[in-house]
Amino acid sequence: MPKALLAEDEMLVREVVAEDLLDAGFAVTAVGNAHEALAAIEADPDFDLLFTDIRMPGDIDGWELGRRAAALIPGLRIIYATGYSETINPLRPHERMMQKPYGFSDMLSRLQSLGLA
Repeated sequence: MPKALLAEDEMLVREVVAEDLLDAGFAVTAVGNAHEALAAIEADPDFDLLFTDIRMPGDIDGWELGRRAAALIPGLRIIYATGYSETINPLRPHERMMQKPYGFSDMLSRLQSLGLA
């Protein structure tokens, strides 16, 4: 079973996305910020997917979390999510972007394009 790490500061959104990832066949570890996500990676670097909000509280945003996570887990696929229309950093081949609000079919489409569904 593939493993997903979900970093989302809004609890209700985190719960919904975690359920969607479970429904898509992932074992899910859900955390509320980038520091918790990095601690989860250090404890278990066997994740296949990082699904992260871009704007989170603290000094590490989703872009920086993705960069650090990819350095720790080569081949990690990353989905960035945002509810704001902000500048999008250039995406690497193993990264995708989702605009909030999004539905389950949108998530599945991104997962399929990353070879995870």
